Amino acid sequence: MRALIQRVNWARVDVGGSTIGSTGKGILVLLGVALSDGEKDAKYLSSKTVSLRIFEDDEGKMNLSVRDTGGEIMVVSQFTLLADTRKGNRPGFGAAALPETAEPLYELFVRELRDLGLKVQTGAFGARMKVSLENDGPVTILLESK
Repeated sequence: MRALIQRVNWARVDVGGSTIGSTGKGILVLLGVALSDGEKDAKYLSSKTVSLRIFEDDEGKMNLSVRDTGGEIMVVSQFTLLADTRKGNRPGFGAAALPETAEPLYELFVRELRDLGLKVQTGAFGARMKVSLENDGPVTILLESK
């Protein structure tokens, strides 16, 4: 499982011209589920995500997590994070889990975040989405469960 974490001032997801989710200051998580992923991966990555210290404290050091700051989280499914670009110029997605496997793990990841007390918005799994954000920093971190 891969999560691309972006520290944001705000994030928004639109589907079909309508906003389906928006957040204020916090993080945007683009989440990719691999063929080999299971519940353990979703639980590990959700815990790591909320504990990641990427927000500045009073001294300007990145010592605070999204949980510490009371920030919000936007989670968007992103199978393209599993792209294999080693051969040719067209990415291959053979390492990405099929939707019937990926969606329950995506939902588990989101549920784990909410169970940890965070305000979480989501995109629409499998939908064509327009994701807008204002990256703060910029701060972008790639997390992997393996």
